[in-house]
Amino acid sequence: MTIKTIIGSSDFAEFLRGKAGRFLLCLSNTKTANIPGITQAGIPGLLYLTPTLDAEFLCTGEVRSLGTIAETPKGVPTPGLITRAVHMLHPFSVLSLLDLGLEVKPKIDYFSLYTFGINPSSSIDNGADIPATDLFEKGLEFAQEYLCNNDYIILGESVPAGTTTALATALALGYDAHDKFSSSFKNAPSDIKQTVVLKALSTCEGVDDLFDKLSLISDNMLIFNAGFVLGLQKRKIKTVLAGGTQMAALLLVINSILKQTEQSINSHNLALCTTKWVYEDPNSDIKGLLEMVDFPINAYYVDFDFSLTQHPALKLYDEGEAKEGVGAGGALMYACLNGVTKEQITRKVESFLQ
Repeated sequence: MTIKTIIGSSDFAEFLRGKAGRFLLCLSNTKTANIPGITQAGIPGLLYLTPTLDAEFLCTGEVRSLGTIAETPKGVPTPGLITRAVHMLHPFSVLSLLDLGLEVKPKIDYFSLYTFGINPSSSIDNGADIPATDLFEKGLEFAQEYLCNNDYIILGESVPAGTTTALATALALGYDAHDKFSSSFKNAPSDIKQTVVLKALSTCEGVDDLFDKLSLISDNMLIFNAGFVLGLQKRKIKTVLAGGTQMAALLLVINSILKQTEQSINSHNLALCTTKWVYEDPNSDIKGLLEMVDFPINAYYVDFDFSLTQHPALKLYDEGEAKEGVGAGGALMYACLNGVTKEQITRKVESFLQ
């Protein structure tokens, strides 16, 4: 199991080898997930519970708001199993949660759950109704206040339908992002997504202001973290965006904000890490998205797969039925940098499904 460079230099990743990392998981709901067939990131009819269950399982190994681990209609369990496995094999220094608009709060004690008074966002096909400027400023403020006494932060997310809102966001901001975003499906529901995204884009026709566009067409995770990541970079805190095309979209949002405000950042302390399943997805192009960013960025994937298992649910990952989420890519990078093996992760994930 090794870390492969998508873009940039391998030096950033190697510098973190053996160092202490803390994991922050961003959780939010968008009513875009309620559109039939738009996502399979969870249990049909209960998709709003996906981030809640991911948070509970990651922190405690239990799902307390439901009887079973969230899985897709085809039986693919959440990528949170991978992140939990890594945490058990080589624990993150700190594990914290950011509530960026949840329908249901996770049932946990002791673990930090940061709240910001953010409501779940509406469906983008009718206008997401997000106070974007306020969310961005909350992210900036949190970055200024957040105490980080570890070597780096790993920032993950759990947002059902997040790839759809990310695609719409990138297109609304003027990026040629068609056919570049991954999906929770092996065969992405392109007709459904296209209809929703086109309707969403129509809501911001004639809207010039960047934050007004984001208010209509984006999601809470992207907007809040645009402020949070920019704030962390001003403090020179090393940050790994643990995710795939959604995190690439976050970089595009940051890029657009910097252009509009005629500012720049030193992105020397910023990187993205995703999974092999995202990087090799024939229906998306994360490298193409990253190349649209005007500032230098280091990006990686970890060549982990489930070739060592015979478990049918995990085999579906290698068939393309799930690709990323709950910071799995960044967690695998952390594991790799701390001597955890592919076999150890595989066996630990299998143990969760017994």
